Amino acid sequence: MNLTRVRAVIKRHWLILFRSPHRWFEIAFWPLMDVILWGSLGYFIAQENEASRASVPYLLAGLVLFWTLTQVQMTGSTAFMEETWTRNLLNVLTTSVKPIEYLAGIGFFGLIKLVMTLVTLTIATIALYGFDLSAIGWSVIPIIGLLIANGWAVALIVVGLILRYGQSAEILTWGLNYVVLAVSGVFFPIEALPAALHGFASILPTTLAFAAARQVLDGGEVPWSSLGLATLGTVAFLALSAWFGAAMLSVFRSRGFITRYS
Repeated sequence: MNLTRVRAVIKRHWLILFRSPHRWFEIAFWPLMDVILWGSLGYFIAQENEASRASVPYLLAGLVLFWTLTQVQMTGSTAFMEETWTRNLLNVLTTSVKPIEYLAGIGFFGLIKLVMTLVTLTIATIALYGFDLSAIGWSVIPIIGLLIANGWAVALIVVGLILRYGQSAEILTWGLNYVVLAVSGVFFPIEALPAALHGFASILPTTLAFAAARQVLDGGEVPWSSLGLATLGTVAFLALSAWFGAAMLSVFRSRGFITRYS
C-alpha cells in the first residue's frame, strides 16, 4: 500500500468538503437536529413517571452511537458516489491507485468526519440536556470500534450494489441505515421488536454492541463475552462485505458498466 496515494485520496475528499458548505449538514446540522428531536422526546417521557427517567440517557447514548456507525458508512458510500456524480470514476480506475488504497483513504476520511460529528453531538448533548457519553468510561471505546467496523461493512455493500445496479442503488446509502436503526435495538432492547424480527436482530453484531452500551449505562459490568461475540460477527460481516464489493467491482469491469458514468 502506497501511503502517498492514500493521502491523495484523503486530500481530495477533504477539499471537496472544505469548499462545499452544504456538505457540512451531515456533520453539524443533522446531528444537532437529531439531538433536539430524541432528547426532547426523552425529556417528555421522563416527566411521566419515575420509571421513565432513564429514557433521556438511553435515547441520547443510542443516538451518539448510531451516528458513529452512520457517519463512517455515509462517508464511505458518498465518497464513492462523488466520483460518479463528477464523472471521475474512469479517472480513478485508470490511475495507479489500488482499490485497497482508495478504500483506506475514504475510510480514514470517514474517521475525520466522525470526530467532527462526535464533537457536535457531545457539545449539543451536554449543552442542551447535560448528558455526556464519555461519562460511562473507557468501555465505550470497544463499542465505538465495533460500530465503526460495521459502518465500513455496510458501506462496502452499498458501493458494491451501486457498481452492479447503477445510481438507482444510491438510495440504500440512507435506506440501510434505517434497517440498522430499526432492528439493532439502538434505543431499546430487541425484545420490544415484533416477535418475527427477534431471531434476525439477535444475530447482528450491532445489536450486541448497543445492548452492551445500555448495560454499562445502567451501571453494570462490561459484557466482554457479548462484545467478543460481536467482534467475531463484525469480522465475518466485514470479510463478507469486502468479498461482495470485490466481486461487484469485477463484474463492473468485465461488463463495461463504466459507460454508465462516462
